[in-house]
Amino acid sequence: MFAVCGLVCSDCPAFVATQKDDNEERKRVAEKWSAYGGEKIEPEDINCDGCIEVGKKLFQFCNTCEVRLCAFGRSAQNCAYCADYPCAKLNSLWESIHTQDAKNNLDEIRKAL
Repeated sequence: MFAVCGLVCSDCPAFVATQKDDNEERKRVAEKWSAYGGEKIEPEDINCDGCIEVGKKLFQFCNTCEVRLCAFGRSAQNCAYCADYPCAKLNSLWESIHTQDAKNNLDEIRKAL
């Protein structure tokens, strides 16, 4: 399952901890992510069923993610389906999460369309 930005949800520690309902894993993820961003994340914040889900558990960032909101506003399954792919919002997100994998995932989906 891909997030709208191309991240693989099933590889995300928050998704994994949620699916396992593992409170110790939630605690480890919260500590690790708090150290990265400087913002305190609590173990109870680590609940996510994947950003493409509506009305389910989401990590707090997903509720305000500009890329997710844009994709939903355009009724795009993910950003690869968008006519404006790739856009400045998406490129900025990829830079902030320091991964090329998400871009590569969406590039592959885009090629198959």
